[in-house]
This record gives sequence, structure tokens and C-alpha cells, in this order.
Amino acid sequence: MNLSRPRSLKWSLVLRIAILQCVMLTLIIVGTLGAMLATGIVPNDYEDGTMDVLTDALTRDATGALMLRDTSDLARLRTNVPDLWFIIRDRQGHRLQEGAVPAPYQPFVALLDNISDARIDLAIGEASPPGGKIRWTDTAAGNVQIMSGTKGELSLLRVLGQAPNLFLWGILPLAGLMALATLFVTPWVVRGALSGLGNAAAAAEQIDIDKRGVQLPLEGVPKEVTPLVKAVNAALSRLDAGYERHKRFLTDAAHELRTPVAILNTRLASLPATPERARLLQDAARLSALADQLLDLQRLDRQAEHFGPVDLVVVARNVVVDLAPMAFAAGYEMSFDPAKEKLAVRGDRTAIERAVTNLVQNAIDHGGKAGRITVSVRSPAVIEVLDEGDGVPPSERERIFEPFYRLRPQDHGAGLGLNLVRDLMQLHGGKVEVLDGSARGACFRMIFPAMPSG
Repeated sequence: MNLSRPRSLKWSLVLRIAILQCVMLTLIIVGTLGAMLATGIVPNDYEDGTMDVLTDALTRDATGALMLRDTSDLARLRTNVPDLWFIIRDRQGHRLQEGAVPAPYQPFVALLDNISDARIDLAIGEASPPGGKIRWTDTAAGNVQIMSGTKGELSLLRVLGQAPNLFLWGILPLAGLMALATLFVTPWVVRGALSGLGNAAAAAEQIDIDKRGVQLPLEGVPKEVTPLVKAVNAALSRLDAGYERHKRFLTDAAHELRTPVAILNTRLASLPATPERARLLQDAARLSALADQLLDLQRLDRQAEHFGPVDLVVVARNVVVDLAPMAFAAGYEMSFDPAKEKLAVRGDRTAIERAVTNLVQNAIDHGGKAGRITVSVRSPAVIEVLDEGDGVPPSERERIFEPFYRLRPQDHGAGLGLNLVRDLMQLHGGKVEVLDGSARGACFRMIFPAMPSG
């Protein structure tokens, strides 16, 4: 199953805000121009209407003389402005004139050679456009000088024709500046708004089977995400309650089990010494160790922070001494191989001793009833239990640590021993693994965190 890469909420917001700003800016400018056109503000104050129409219609005939094409805008201008007048001239002396220049503007005709651009406003003090204009401009016929009145209107088509330039030189630069501002400002704003989620995520990373009661903080979490965080907290509370019920059940079961086991041991001790009595004592010892390990797990779960120094060499030696008679009776040789005289770790001595005991009993049960069982202690902080039995297939080396899983269904064990060893090692911050023995059989290795020197 292919999982798509999760999208960044921060950059998704930045992109959407930038696009929204560009669209809104375009709509505002277009809307403003449309409103000005609709209300007549621009046409009433626009003073280049006549010149725009003349510029678009101007061309040259076959002889190079200036002429006007019959355009719809020109026809409309002549209809709307009956007294239309203009003078068009180029630098080569060609001249095109239509209508009579009003008397107030005639003095300027003789001065055209000396005028580049001019607004001729004879109505002093009024805000209306000037009566006439003079301007050099580029047309299809080349660069020409136009003198005309200012009674034309703004053409909507001309406005639309300038839209690309407006977008390229007006809207696009502003949109770019706004996008850059969004790019730098929005991540900072979003990061601040989502800081509560970051705190909740950090708290979620602390959730562990050994750290119960953890709740995700609601402070600073956005209102839209609060229901999700509350639902997660409620689920964590339910899981904690279920785990506590499970722990209480195991503790009660282990306590209830110790009494009949003690009675069983007492009755077995009074029986005559027979091979059957030895096997029964072995089974009763395994059952007693199981009950003790269950109690150790519950106790350690509450007191892991009170670990102290433990000498692995002493622990392993005590286990060998205690279980050597059982190993001899089952047909094994027993050996102890410490690499150092003392090797200390932080932990609970009773629990570590239980774990090593469980591994040795496992070797006794599954080592083939022959050969040697070796318990070794190696640096930096490792205990190994080796037997010379059939070993553990590689495909089963993870599953044997699962609760109630047995490599051979006909085994009499409950399938909890190795699972308890793994749990004890996790509580100590270490791990247990199974490998092939040096010659044959299985090698169970308990790896502890080494104590810091000094």
C-alpha cells in the first residue's frame, strides 16, 4: 500500500493565502476601474479621448501622406463631437487637418514647432479637462504631433486592451510583493498559532507503557483541534484504566497462586525420594518461580526509579549455585564463566536474579537433557546462558518472547517465562536476544546498559 507524503499545513496555508491575495488584488483593481467607468468619473475627467481615436486611426496612403482610416471609434467621435477639430503633422512636413481650430487656440498653431507637449486650458479655476492638448506620440504612421480638442471619451475596448499591461506592470508587482510578505510572515504567524499542537505532539512522544497517566496539553491548541486532543486524552485514560485492571488481576492471581504452590511443595517434600518426586519438585519450582516473577513485574513497574547498583557476577553465581542440583538431576553439566570479578549495573537484584533463573530453567527444559549449560558474564554488561540442545530456529526467535507462545505445543510450560524476561530487561533499559550457541544449541543474551564510569 502506497502512502502519499503528508502535506505541510504551514506551507499549504501560505500558498493559499498568497493566491487569495493575488486574486483579491486583481478583483479590487478591476472593480475600482469598472466602478469609475460605470459612474462616469473616468470619462468625464479623461482628456485624451480624441487623441486616442486619432492615434489608432492614423496611417499613410500609397504616397506617404497622412490619412485616417474609417474606424468605428472615429465615426462615433465625429457623431458625438460635431465641431471636431485637429491638426496632425510629422517631422517630414506632412500635415493632416480637419475642422476649424477655435480662435482662442489659433495662436498655438504657429508655435507647434516649438512645443513638445502642452495642455491648453482657457477656463481658469475650473476642474474640468483642458480645452485642447498638444502631444508628440507614436502611431502606425510613425512619430507625429497631434493638436486637438479634448471632447472625446475613454473607450472601453482601449481599457480592455491595456489590461495585460496593467496586469504585468501594476497588479503583478504588487501581488509579488504581497506574496513575498506572505511567504515570510505567514510561516511565523502559523507557527505561533500551531505552537500548542507542537507541545501536544511532544507530550504524545512521551507516552509509553511505563509512563501512564500522560495527558496531551490543551493550552495553546487551536479550537478546531481541541475535540481531537480531548478524544485522545479520553482514550489514554481508558487505556490506563484497562492496564491498571490487568495489573491488579495479575497481582491478585500471583498472590493466590503462592499459597497452593507452598502447600504443594510441603506435600512433595514429605514423599519418598523417587524419580517421579524429582520431576514433581521441578514442576513445582517452575510454578513458584512464575508466581514470583509476576509479582516482581508489578513491583518493579512502580519502583523502577529506585534502582541501585547490582553485581551481575554475584547474581549469576547465585543462580548457578541454586539451580546446579536441578541441572545435574536432569542430566546436564553446569559451568560458570565470569570474564571479570565484578561487573555492576543499575537495577533490581531480585528481578535480575529471577530473569537469569528463568533462562537457566528454560535451558534445563529445552537443552535436550544432555550436554553442558554455561552461564557467562561478559563486559560491558552482558549475561549469557548457553545450552547444547536443538537451538531456536531463526524464524521463531522473535515469537518465543511473546506471552503464551510455546516453541513446542507439547511443552508443559505456560509460555510466560521468556516474555517475563523480556519485560524485565525493558524495565532495566536493556534487551534480551537469542543466538546460535558457539558449538550447538541456543545462546540467550541479556544486555544491560553499562553504568557510567566514576
